[in-house]
Amino acid sequence: MIYIVILMVFVGIEVIGRVPAVLHTPLMSGANAIHGVVIIGAIIVMGQAAKDNYPALVLGFLAVILGTLNVVGGFVVTDRMLEMFKGNKNSKNQKTRTK
Repeated sequence: MIYIVILMVFVGIEVIGRVPAVLHTPLMSGANAIHGVVIIGAIIVMGQAAKDNYPALVLGFLAVILGTLNVVGGFVVTDRMLEMFKGNKNSKNQKTRTK
């Protein structure tokens, strides 16, 4: 299993390293869905863990917290990106006034 994880780390670095900067924000938006699945998976694992299995509970809790932070951060970045494409209402009004 550890070999697969190490291989996936290298594959992920190669794939993300070759993505143009213009596409990073749309990819971040798509990654929100993946992190939502991570959160659900962590909750399920925590629910199945034995009550005295503290390492599993702590790791599950950390996965939920970090996944949630990643989802929220992704939505904030996506929202900021979309705001860049919206026109400023005041600048449109100023252009029509000056004509």
